[in-house]
Amino acid sequence: LGWKFYDADDYHSPENKKKMAEGIPLSDEDRIPWLCALHDILRREDSSRQDAVLACSALKKMYRRVLVSGTSATESNQPEQPGENAALKILFVHLDGPIDVIAGRLEKRRGHFMPPELLKSQFDTLEPPSAPENFITVNIEKSLPEIVLEIERAIFQG
Repeated sequence: LGWKFYDADDYHSPENKKKMAEGIPLSDEDRIPWLCALHDILRREDSSRQDAVLACSALKKMYRRVLVSGTSATESNQPEQPGENAALKILFVHLDGPIDVIAGRLEKRRGHFMPPELLKSQFDTLEPPSAPENFITVNIEKSLPEIVLEIERAIFQG
């Protein structure tokens, strides 16, 4: 795509990384400042009229709202008022697959602070996207070229 790529894991605080490395799942309180920082990155790119890809485990609907709207998403469930910063237009790509397939991939990953043992807690936390969120669901058991093609189609047709 030629778009800027951000890996959300690069923006976790040292405290969050330490907690995960010790096998302790992150709480909402741990994640909200991280998500707000990611929103700020996306807002900056949008202000520069730059498209970007963010790889992020935005597991809950609230987390995705923070990525779209920033801190205002944590303050109320009310839509933004006229004159406030408009919400970012984000296409969420929900990579869906069986826990055993994902666990196998995590086992092969080296040098990452999140141990595979935390995968179950992520599945327990997961709230798959649903309407009216802007999303597609892609099965990770497809080949990588098929996954990429499906995502590209959604971007350019949406």
